[in-house]
Amino acid sequence: MISAQAWSDAEVLWDFHQMHHAVRPCSVAVGLGSHDLGVADATVALYGQGMAPLIVFTGATSRTTQSRMPRGEAVHYRERALELGVPSADILVEPRARNTGENIQFTRDLLAEVGIEVSSVLLVSKPYEERRAYATARKLWPDVEFVSASTPMTLQEYVDSIGDAHLVLDMLVGALQRLMIYPAQGFMVSLPVPDAVTAAYGRLCVQGFTSRLAPTGEGRESNG
Repeated sequence: MISAQAWSDAEVLWDFHQMHHAVRPCSVAVGLGSHDLGVADATVALYGQGMAPLIVFTGATSRTTQSRMPRGEAVHYRERALELGVPSADILVEPRARNTGENIQFTRDLLAEVGIEVSSVLLVSKPYEERRAYATARKLWPDVEFVSASTPMTLQEYVDSIGDAHLVLDMLVGALQRLMIYPAQGFMVSLPVPDAVTAAYGRLCVQGFTSRLAPTGEGRESNG
């Protein structure tokens, strides 16, 4: 059971992790690979609204996606987009990235290789990964504007889609910890974390929602 206090604290983190950007047309939409096929759906929906003329899906496999996406996250995302009617010519696949930093770096390099000029990127992720992805992108691709986007949904709706409330709260905590420790390791720019968010994070840690925390001495970026 999740206590009322833990759920309230999780709501604080859920809201903070989203950038609340107003979506606008960009040079390209980049769907960040993960266990959540909803990222592909959200990217396709934005493409269908005319928010980007081209989609890049980026991601290899991880311990959480190896069984359900054996051909790689980006490949499965592409297959989903094709099912939803996106022309093959409007989709590029970056199949090697194994963390958020590589998602950004390899996508940047791929677009440069094929000669596509990029001034703005519609960065599509899971809802609780928006801020972390944005901070990473700002660090690694500083000359481009980023607009963050995800599937519009509440914390309860996301928990229902995953089917494991404790795991979701663990992921919210892990994502926030990385926002706080990764800037010093050079993985992302530093974004301010309000005191109320830090306090909610601390209470969730005390209550044991810690399975997705990164070791504080970790020497490389991890997707958690």
